[in-house]
Amino acid sequence: MPPDPGFQNMSSPHHPPTLVAGGGLTGLTLAYRLAKAGAGPITVIERSDHFGGLAAGFEIAGTSLERTYHHLFLTDTDILELVEELGVGKNLRWCDSSTAIYLDGRVWPFMSPLDLLRFKPCSLVGRIRLGLVALYLQKRTNWRGLAGETAADWMARACGASGMASVWGPLLRGKFDRYADRVSMAWLWARIHIRANSRQDGRREQLGYFQGGFAVIVDRLIEESRRLGVVFQANSRLETLDPAGHRARVNGDWVPYRRCVFTGPSQAFATLLPQEPNLAAYRRQLDSIDYLCAICLVFSSDQAIGDQYWLNINEPGAPFLVFIRHTRLLDPSHYGGRHLYYIGAYLPEDHPQYSLSDEALSARWYEYLRRIYPGFEPSRVQERHVFRFRHAQHIVDTAYAEKIPAYKTPLPDVWLSNFSQIFPEDRGTNFAVREANKLARLILDS
Repeated sequence: MPPDPGFQNMSSPHHPPTLVAGGGLTGLTLAYRLAKAGAGPITVIERSDHFGGLAAGFEIAGTSLERTYHHLFLTDTDILELVEELGVGKNLRWCDSSTAIYLDGRVWPFMSPLDLLRFKPCSLVGRIRLGLVALYLQKRTNWRGLAGETAADWMARACGASGMASVWGPLLRGKFDRYADRVSMAWLWARIHIRANSRQDGRREQLGYFQGGFAVIVDRLIEESRRLGVVFQANSRLETLDPAGHRARVNGDWVPYRRCVFTGPSQAFATLLPQEPNLAAYRRQLDSIDYLCAICLVFSSDQAIGDQYWLNINEPGAPFLVFIRHTRLLDPSHYGGRHLYYIGAYLPEDHPQYSLSDEALSARWYEYLRRIYPGFEPSRVQERHVFRFRHAQHIVDTAYAEKIPAYKTPLPDVWLSNFSQIFPEDRGTNFAVREANKLARLILDS
């Protein structure tokens, strides 16, 4: 969508806006909620040239697709309620999921108890223990006793060496790289619990996706918010805050605000704080949260590659974590007959792969994909896009509860909302909407 007019048209000095910094789903939903409650004027600024955050769409195969892989679970009640409220539920399709693991040079389906029993990289006793532990974690409703123990230690003790070596060890290393041994078991419990509850009546896991992509809900949020008077400004960088003057410097200009809400990473917010001694401890708290980067390679092809939607790569030394056949969720007919794929990895910013050129990275990843699927022909790739994200995954360690910053910051009328405040759950569109709903209520009641 085109940007709105410049700041000179956003407000008057007598009626400064609520300034929402960050145009991801949290910022968009928050602006919509505040505007719907009559708490305007409201301005949303976004440093990039597009809105939607990690769920932002780009054009491929004649339609919109997200820069990173997205889907909904049946348990995603907050975003599903918003979908119905915005009238875009007609675009939502529910599909059977399918998953597999690549290990020991072959693809192992991993969707049922029978698949688990056939998973020969793990010992028979290890397979039984894996199944029993998964069932226990699915049924367990209280995660608090797990927060202080690492997932690596807890799973090694519960599943044994074979289950840890073949399943949980590779998954934790692929997701968290050098931080794998620090991740809280509460985080892993939440991932297992959510996925287990995205099933109905003993069926396969159900995943939701929009015909037209997540741009359907992003565009609708912007459209409805504009109708309510919200102003959107892309390519607008928040550079610093002057809380005493209730103003923010955006693209070199000072902009007054009634209140300011920052929805970016905690470390990025720390750079905006005034250099005052009384904020030193708060700045250290924000900087104590570590992050990993992410890379997503998205490509289209006339080849149907693999049988599953989601393939975890558990092979030691693999250059990426996951291979996703997106067109197992939405049929290739929606993309001009093409098949669409994601390859994804989480990496520290100093990892050699993160600085590779798009061409070198693609060549390396294609070569490894041919090891998994020898019939894959890189020459038949029709479109290719590489996206890099700096603060893609926060590190949820065993001391994480002490690091979580409050929504209300020490700065007057300045609020913070991002994925670092979600615990033990991880990132996700549902939690982005949930946090926006929660923050809107806190702001309206303040």
